Amino acid sequence: MDINIIAAIGKNNELGKNNDLVWRLKGDMKFFRDTTMGHSIVMGRKTFESLPKILPGRKHIVISTNEIKNDEIELYKSIREFLVKYQNVEEDIFIIGGASIYKQFIDLASKLYLTEIDASDKDADVYFPEFNKEEWEREEIASNEDNSINYKHVLYKKKK
Repeated sequence: MDINIIAAIGKNNELGKNNDLVWRLKGDMKFFRDTTMGHSIVMGRKTFESLPKILPGRKHIVISTNEIKNDEIELYKSIREFLVKYQNVEEDIFIIGGASIYKQFIDLASKLYLTEIDASDKDADVYFPEFNKEEWEREEIASNEDNSINYKHVLYKKKK
């Protein structure tokens, strides 16, 4: 199993506020869809509840101690339980949030797909975890602009 993280973050690692994204950028939504399509996506309960619906073309895996009644998801009580079940699975897994799930998976990830947004939001209440950029190779995939906000899609690959 290859663990990938995908997130859109502001200048100060802002992720969201009030269980929603800080920025809604059309080009970033397309990047997220295209990158995660056909893969399993792993998230916490709050991230799952923030989705408008089950995202087509992806297996939804939710990690939560809360019971969630939904036949369209796989539910695990802990990250450890998930890792044991998936340890021998040959698949790219995408971690899509929230902040505590990112924090618990970041040391296990081999790639980070980050949309680095050239803006900040002082009202954000959730942040992407700090990571040592010296341990990662940075590759800029594309630059874009939506609603007068510039952003870059960046792939970080963990150095061997």
